[in-house]
Amino acid sequence: MSSLKSKRAIPENGNQKGKEFTSMDSTTAQRRLNTIHAHLVSAVESAFSHSHLRSSPTAAEFLSEQNYSVVLPEKLQTGKWNVYRSARSPLKLVSRFPDHPDIGTLHDNFLLAVDFFGDNNYLGTRIRVDGTVGEYKWMTYREAATARTAIGCGLIHHGILKGSCIGLYFINRPEWIIADHACSAYSLISVPLYDTLGPDAVKYIINHAELKAVFCVPQTLNPLLSILSEIPSVRLIVVVGGMENEVPSLPSSTGIQIVTYSRLLNQGRSYLQPFCQPKPDDIATICYTSGTTGTPKGVVLTHGNLIANAAGFSLTVKFNPTDVYISYLPLAHIFERFNQINLAHYGVAVGFYQGDNMRLMDDLASLRPTLFCSVPRLYNRIYAGILNAVKESGTLKERLFNAAYNSKKQAIMNGKSPSPIWDRLVFNKIKARLGGRVRFMASGASPLSPDVMDFLKICFGGHIIEGYGMTETSCVISCMDEGDILSGHVGSPNPACEIKLVDVPEMNYTSDDQPYPRGEICVRGPIVFQGYYKDEMQTREVLDEDGWLHTGDIGLWHTGGRLKIIDRKKNIFKLAQGEYIAPEKIENVYAKCKFIAQCFIYGDSLNSSLVAIVSVDQDALKAWASSQGIKYKDLEQLCNDPRARAAVQAEMDAVGRDAQLRGFEFAKSVTLVLEPFTMENGLLTPTFKIKRAQAKAYFAKAISNMYVELTTSDSSHVK
Repeated sequence: MSSLKSKRAIPENGNQKGKEFTSMDSTTAQRRLNTIHAHLVSAVESAFSHSHLRSSPTAAEFLSEQNYSVVLPEKLQTGKWNVYRSARSPLKLVSRFPDHPDIGTLHDNFLLAVDFFGDNNYLGTRIRVDGTVGEYKWMTYREAATARTAIGCGLIHHGILKGSCIGLYFINRPEWIIADHACSAYSLISVPLYDTLGPDAVKYIINHAELKAVFCVPQTLNPLLSILSEIPSVRLIVVVGGMENEVPSLPSSTGIQIVTYSRLLNQGRSYLQPFCQPKPDDIATICYTSGTTGTPKGVVLTHGNLIANAAGFSLTVKFNPTDVYISYLPLAHIFERFNQINLAHYGVAVGFYQGDNMRLMDDLASLRPTLFCSVPRLYNRIYAGILNAVKESGTLKERLFNAAYNSKKQAIMNGKSPSPIWDRLVFNKIKARLGGRVRFMASGASPLSPDVMDFLKICFGGHIIEGYGMTETSCVISCMDEGDILSGHVGSPNPACEIKLVDVPEMNYTSDDQPYPRGEICVRGPIVFQGYYKDEMQTREVLDEDGWLHTGDIGLWHTGGRLKIIDRKKNIFKLAQGEYIAPEKIENVYAKCKFIAQCFIYGDSLNSSLVAIVSVDQDALKAWASSQGIKYKDLEQLCNDPRARAAVQAEMDAVGRDAQLRGFEFAKSVTLVLEPFTMENGLLTPTFKIKRAQAKAYFAKAISNMYVELTTSDSSHVK
């Protein structure tokens, strides 16, 4: 077992890790291992012998009865059993694929894929014929490997040295994957860039990571050209999908070359070099997260981190070379990066969407994937759209759907196989929306409503799971086990990590809570990141001296050793699409709105939009009504007038645009109230800060009504 001896930021030299996993004293480690082994073995033996003499009943309960997690003491001398591991690998945290322990890097993983699945389809895109989008055209694993080598050698030809950081500034397409493989093969560090962070953040990342080369598309080339004088580290810009005659040439004085991807391929083919293979401890990527305030943070992940996570996940979920996956989740985010590592390991074919979410359903119909990963935002839209279509289908069809749904649900909950007639009569038509062949579905980034999870299980069948993870843990911390019929949780620990809940007394969460232990989720193991790039202070805030990553999420241990996310430690939360929100920042922006006396911004991880409760400036509202010639009985009636709500919303939108709020930071619905937030009504602290839990409860009905309105509006667009 390993522990982190110290905590510090990753230094500017990318080849130095700054924080190393070091072995515990061998004697101490062996003593702990022997103790744990004896404890667990005795538990298993007692389970099979039906003996009443159990030397360690706690482990027996978790191993033989709960199945999902095993609980262990954190240290040899403590009596408290508070560290949970997967029951699939309780004695040792997984760091390599059990059937391929020689795979220690992303490069190794792809080499295996090429050896085993060289002639299989790998990367597919839809091609245009006479202006019409046609079927998918495929590149095999071997063809992708050849391109990977050429791109890597092309970078070397342009003087890009081992350990350099390479920016990837475009959405999902085969060249993204090939460039990433090239980085792995030649010991370069890939750094995703994406538009949602905003132009200032892109410039910050380029300079902070000192990118030497940036891959972009024509659409992202112009933003780069506009800041050339402000990104001095960049020496090469590679334009993917650009025509030679459309690529501008720069004066030699800039020190920057611009080449097309095709030209770089040809240059690399003429300058072939042997691989510069990375080591497991080498940095594979720096993933910048938007965070909530301030500048983006660079999460440093090694090859070993990423391989360990994929290897642990492989004990729970396995794919097949006959599987087909659609890639549309942003490759700049860890969820999709993690997916790609797993898909390559099993030789899966990856088809890319056209780049337009509005055409995703058409891409699904053409590709007919067997694997589908998404975020709650899309699953919620599918759920709302199907239910809306059922309601509009007529009484007879609605009754048939309800009968099929209830019958299949009852069978699933009782552990029985549902009658196939319901699929033939009802659900096959619903499955056709995703191409008709999906056998595995996964949800991540934020919690999925139990109702929606059950709906997916019933309507789509197959293996459907929900997981929990972070960029800082190389993705998966926990996920649901196959055959688990209970919804509303995120499963058991990834076999590549261990989890404990730490007391948060100020929020009344403790490990002694009944019936379920609660606390801040902390994670340790080979999946945990090395630190924030060049940021020792923020690294120390989340990584403690024993190697535990403090996630800031509040969880509880549900029955069976399943983890459930219930809160955030700070007043920061995620929306359904995974974006972090700092509500106080947004409230301070909206405070500039003439109609607003006070504002409460609300959102949660089950919804993709923010809503606002506005305590109105009564004089401003009266003046507006007068200017519009609007008559009203009293101010309460005026607050409920849709025209007043629309006027306030429009003013808030204008103020938000002036403050350059990001799209997901805008309140999408507003409720106007006359009552101010005060200490007397329990909505303010003595320092005049909003009591968020109390405000949520106080305005629960209004919040619910706003989300119903938004859902109704969204579902009308999904048929």
